Amino acid sequence: MLARAFDAHVPASWVAGDSVYGDNRALRAWLEAHDHAYVLAVSGKEYLWQAGQQAQVKTLLATLAPEGWNRLSAGAGAKGPRWYDWRWLPLATPLQPHWRRWLLVRRSLSDPTDLTAYVVFAPQATALETVVQVAGSRWSVEQCFEEAKGEVGLDQYEVRRWTGWYRHITLAMWAYALLTVLRAAHLPAAPLVKKTVQGSRRSSLTAFQASQGRLCR
Repeated sequence: MLARAFDAHVPASWVAGDSVYGDNRALRAWLEAHDHAYVLAVSGKEYLWQAGQQAQVKTLLATLAPEGWNRLSAGAGAKGPRWYDWRWLPLATPLQPHWRRWLLVRRSLSDPTDLTAYVVFAPQATALETVVQVAGSRWSVEQCFEEAKGEVGLDQYEVRRWTGWYRHITLAMWAYALLTVLRAAHLPAAPLVKKTVQGSRRSSLTAFQASQGRLCR
């Protein structure tokens, strides 16, 4: 899917993903071979090279010094900026000149023992703030999936073959894109998710549909 997207010249400066993809070394190697920057979460069991030695991510996290953290927002969330403490450490230098690998670590403010690790591959001059924003962009993607499931039935299919699944997903995402464009044209800027009078969560797509006198189910 990534190869098709890049071959079609889809504008994408970064690839982001959870540890299912981050632990896939073949995927990381493929992205690096094609000079595609990435921020991929990795699990504690994954091994990484640092200072000429290979170590598990959980071991590297256990040896982090208490100082050297930077408090940065990973982007806007449903309740405002999503603040975390961040730090990154250099990993083994890749073959590509002027590119670098880092171990990026996110620490929860409410629970300092809650750590999330990422492997970063990016141009040498990349700033920590940029990488944090890329890592936080997955929240927006997950919100889009959540809205698409609720508004256009992204996950409501009973197919057994690739062709049927592909057609359903394509139609659902097209419908979601259409609603998003219509919303942007008719509603003032607002958070993607807001509270209703009863306190339940309602998406701005639902608000748009209600304003137009129709709901899609």
